[in-house]
Amino acid sequence: MKNDRYERGLQKLKEIEKNAAEKILESVKDIAPDFGRYIVEFPFGDILSRPGLDLKSREIATVAALTALGNAAPQLKVHIQWALNAGCSREEIVEIMMQMAVYAGFPAALNGLFAAKEVFKEIDDKS
Repeated sequence: MKNDRYERGLQKLKEIEKNAAEKILESVKDIAPDFGRYIVEFPFGDILSRPGLDLKSREIATVAALTALGNAAPQLKVHIQWALNAGCSREEIVEIMMQMAVYAGFPAALNGLFAAKEVFKEIDDKS
């Protein structure tokens, strides 16, 4: 069942990365297909589609939050890539991680920096 929230979410995901929605839905389809729909609807259809912050600002906030958590490396790597897609520079991403050392501690910031290093390397290896 598709609805306006789902369609808004699909559109927002396409702004971030062309195949983002397909990747999300594919990643959970064999264990929790409804969860994929919830991800499209709530974070992307409801929250990221709100006015008030541009996509780059939202990705900065997301990268900061995931870095601060310190235990969400797979999601952090995706959002580092999306932050780059939204206009963040590598330097800005590194600064986000370093700032998180103040609020979340050095281990969380270091984990974030290592995640960023991996994403940057993957990008460089593709080019």
